[in-house]
Amino acid sequence: MIEDVEELVVCESFSSDLEAVARSAKVVAAMGARYLGAEPEFLVIDGVTHLRWTFGTPRVLLLGHHDTVWPMGSLKTHPWSVQDGVARGPGVFDMKAGIVQTFHALAGLGSLDGVSVLITGDEEVGSITSSQLIEDAARGLDATFVTEASADGGALKTARKGTSQYDLKVYGKAAHAGLEPEKGANAGIELAHQILAISRMGAGATTVTPTVLRGGTTLNTVPAEAELGVDVRVAELSEQDRVDALMRSLAPVVPGTRLEVLGGPNRPPLEASMSAGLYALAQELATGLGLGPLTSASVGGASDGNFTAGVGCPTLDGLGGVGGGAHADHEHVIVAEMPGRTALLRALVEAVLAGRTTR
Repeated sequence: MIEDVEELVVCESFSSDLEAVARSAKVVAAMGARYLGAEPEFLVIDGVTHLRWTFGTPRVLLLGHHDTVWPMGSLKTHPWSVQDGVARGPGVFDMKAGIVQTFHALAGLGSLDGVSVLITGDEEVGSITSSQLIEDAARGLDATFVTEASADGGALKTARKGTSQYDLKVYGKAAHAGLEPEKGANAGIELAHQILAISRMGAGATTVTPTVLRGGTTLNTVPAEAELGVDVRVAELSEQDRVDALMRSLAPVVPGTRLEVLGGPNRPPLEASMSAGLYALAQELATGLGLGPLTSASVGGASDGNFTAGVGCPTLDGLGGVGGGAHADHEHVIVAEMPGRTALLRALVEAVLAGRTTR
């Protein structure tokens, strides 16, 4: 398993480099073929390469992604290594160890009939080209198992916030800042009003965060344009709808300015009700495997499991590598945890295929 993880990690797959993602897909495909005994479909959408294996009529989906946030050349500063039982390297935790565990779990099954595997290539940039694939793959199935990295301490992810992303554009009128500023319509001032309004939209578990700001051209010109990025995280679908309505009802304050709101909901929330049955099953199976009590976590970050839950498929996330440091310099996987997590994933697939209830 360590050798397999190394093979994936040293093939860099930065999401924005489509050629690198295509190379990575070939490596993942070859590895999957070795363990599953079948070649995948290569699904290239807008230049992004996704992989899909289908065995019989699917009832269970195993879901992951092979792209990473790490720019090309990151291996020079974050080389692959295994030391004192800890594997390190770009993407090792998020989520190349999870892909390896997926293949090894399925290789131990007596039959793959009823199993589908989808490994996408753009999860880290919002799954723009793969979201429809994911939803179509999960619709009507008994379960989806997401082999994304675990939460702290190996906790399974039983709830994830949904995400929305907005781009607010403000249009004003330029004028000389020294000679006749009164003849302009200051897009920067208007943006300031909107930032304050947007910052008040959060409530409870819902966060609405102004992030990237841009505006103006020169120091002595009243800005004619300004722009704001907004990140929204919600625990419930109703909150996603509420914030969306508020964003689209924003109105200008400064005379002579106008607003344009782009974007919207990206991923629905993975609510705890969609994972409860699978988590209870996992607890039971873990006890039988001698893996000790499982823990669970609700996290703010989204994954492709949000899409599967959003179409009504019971979904359990965080079944991949145990470690930490996703997207950070200290990204790592604890090697000793990999066999146990693989055994748990195999047992979950077997149980669902055998008709164990998950709803």
